[in-house]
Amino acid sequence: MLQNVNATRMEMLQLRRRVALAVRGHRLLSEKRDEISRQLVIISRTLRDLRRQVEKELLETMRRFMMARSTMEPEHIRAAMEVPTKKFNLAIRFAGIMSVKVPELTKQIEGDIVCYGFESTSGELDVALRALERAFDTLIELAGKEKQAQLLATELQSTRRRVNVLEHVVIPELQETIKYIYSKLGEAERDNISRLMIIADMIRG
Repeated sequence: MLQNVNATRMEMLQLRRRVALAVRGHRLLSEKRDEISRQLVIISRTLRDLRRQVEKELLETMRRFMMARSTMEPEHIRAAMEVPTKKFNLAIRFAGIMSVKVPELTKQIEGDIVCYGFESTSGELDVALRALERAFDTLIELAGKEKQAQLLATELQSTRRRVNVLEHVVIPELQETIKYIYSKLGEAERDNISRLMIIADMIRG
């Protein structure tokens, strides 16, 4: 930064404005970094609870399906599952967290997950499918939160790098250049004073 710099007062004023701008940017980015970190902590706690809930619900679903298998003939289970009448669509909309677009997943469902007659099926199969439906809701929420955490973590890394560059490279270099110009201006001023004194001595002599 010290190379090819004009040691003038105008240059020094411009550099001081750039320092002020860099300091302001550093402050704003630091606030963004801290807020993203806070949001990640909140999401991580939610993720921990959601993972536990998903694991619990999937285990319950598996247990219910095993009980249904023990009370039904295999061909009856296959026949009951062959023609699903429940239609599922996943809708995604985006929300903003500290200028980061994060997805929010919502399901759009038509029909009923229980799509068979009751003559050859057991109540355990009904319970198993309802348990699967609940687990699926939690899985959607978990997937959305994990994607949010991933995007925020990526943005946090980028913001940290920018803060570090401003703090350890840009601002120190600008300040060092300002000191260099100030020193050069001081030398030039002292040289001018010396020349004026010599001229004054010559005039008096």
